[in-house]
Amino acid sequence: MDKLYIIIPAYNEEANIEMVAREWHEVVAGISQDSRLVIINDGSKDQTYEKLCALQEELPQLLPVTKENGGHGATVLYGYFYALEYGADYIFQTDSDGQTLASEFQGFWEQRDEKKILIGYRNHREDGISRIFVTKVLKIVLFFIFGIRVTDANTPYRLMPKELLQKYIVKVPENFNLSNVMLTVLFLRGKENVQFIPITFRPRQGGVNSINLKKITKIGIQAVKDFRTIKKNL
Repeated sequence: MDKLYIIIPAYNEEANIEMVAREWHEVVAGISQDSRLVIINDGSKDQTYEKLCALQEELPQLLPVTKENGGHGATVLYGYFYALEYGADYIFQTDSDGQTLASEFQGFWEQRDEKKILIGYRNHREDGISRIFVTKVLKIVLFFIFGIRVTDANTPYRLMPKELLQKYIVKVPENFNLSNVMLTVLFLRGKENVQFIPITFRPRQGGVNSINLKKITKIGIQAVKDFRTIKKNL
């Protein structure tokens, strides 16, 4: 039976984390006893980690992990390596803000294949004009730097078989801020079978977003520099 690891990074998500943990734990519990929900506390300053630990007795397949703050991309990479180290057959990643739906996962799972990568795309986004604008700019940047057209490069809703993740994750720089973007680029440049599937993407369900437009702009400028460097080494 396939072993699924769901990877969720979390930073200051005490308002959402119990709801998110319960919803996604139900998913892993329905896959197999060996499947795990790994929620990684990225140095939160609130009660995110404490809430996760308190849930463990009730949610036996939940694995709370904590680390020093390193940002979303670095935490996602940390989670991927964790899942691979512990023998996951499939790795799924989503976020801890409640914007994605656990109820849509089964449709992804039923299409899984060891040679196929499934990535959700946010067809009707409800998270604000500024973020939609950033996604459109990112598509243009990726086309001009890498020559590829990407439906939605950074969606936090992706299911990957271990063989393909292992093949490409080693090419992503350590602690890279846009690790999912880079993986999407590598999958497409490697001519892998990547399928984009529409998903619901609702507003944040609670708490405050830690990334504002100023931070996004700073990350974007650095990402362009990093993308150019990475391209030279591909």
